[in-house]
Amino acid sequence: MENITLGSTGITVPQNGFGALPVQRVDFETAKEILRAAYDGGMRFFDTARAYSDSEEKIGYAISDIRDDIYIATKTTAKTPEAFWRDLETSLKNMKTDHVDIYQFHQADQMYKLGDGTGMYEAMVEAKAAGKIRHIGITTHKIGVAQEAIESGLYETLQYPFSYISSEKEIDLVRQCKVHNMGFIAMKGLAGGLLNNPEACMAFMSQFDNVIPIWGIQKMSELNDWLAFMDETPRMNPQIQEFIDSERAELVGDFCRGCGYCEPCPAGITIHQCARISLMLRRAPSKALLEPQMQAEMKKIEGCLECGACKSKCPYELDTPNLLKQNYEDYKRVLAGQVKVD
Repeated sequence: MENITLGSTGITVPQNGFGALPVQRVDFETAKEILRAAYDGGMRFFDTARAYSDSEEKIGYAISDIRDDIYIATKTTAKTPEAFWRDLETSLKNMKTDHVDIYQFHQADQMYKLGDGTGMYEAMVEAKAAGKIRHIGITTHKIGVAQEAIESGLYETLQYPFSYISSEKEIDLVRQCKVHNMGFIAMKGLAGGLLNNPEACMAFMSQFDNVIPIWGIQKMSELNDWLAFMDETPRMNPQIQEFIDSERAELVGDFCRGCGYCEPCPAGITIHQCARISLMLRRAPSKALLEPQMQAEMKKIEGCLECGACKSKCPYELDTPNLLKQNYEDYKRVLAGQVKVD
């Protein structure tokens, strides 16, 4: 496993990061077992967020005693300086630490900068001067915001969706980050659960010497897949490339990435789940996708207001109302037994 340096931060870790969003779904003892195993297996970069319910608390519970041996990145969705400081102090308390290595604006729909009137970037600068954070980062699903952040020189890291089905424009973001000596943190390396070949995912990432992928992990079996690559890291070869090419042919295009930018929906539709149910049933099947609760969620599509709000907010410019209808019709065929899933 290669060590990767995140641009000007100087943070150097194995190219195998821990995405702690999923640990909010398990109890504290299970989370501790997984997080400690990740550390024992060689992972040193852990990413979380205030928005991930008790994920930060579980990090504090599990690995605060080895704080000096790891790097922690977290995020704030705050829109005011007051909320920024509340979030930061809460994060520090939750994780039992006096500093965050990388503090990131979470799902940014604009690039905060000095003098823009929000006071948000100034808060980052003040927090860094106070030693509460070490480096300033930004996360977004919007390619325009990402490009602006890279060119601004104000941010030390960019976190953006990145996987082997990323477009050429998205891959170019990685190249731009390298030119600007900016670290790139790859979220959604499994495309929100649509990709199920860890070897191919890791081989793709290993081509980029400035990228740290943060794999979302909530089970020991998932962790073991990634830890296995510490000693023998997959590299791109003709067979893996052929597999990726076939995956891209199937997935690149009009499918929901599950980012949630389109929500809340005035009709109460859980768009980030419902607009991608067909692919999930085929690529990551689960009984939960067919249970009454999910059926009720899908039925809400019948109440779509055709307001177009979701379509206007989608960073991938999808025709979301039509995508919802297509997924609902397919879902009904699956329930009726007309279409079989694995």
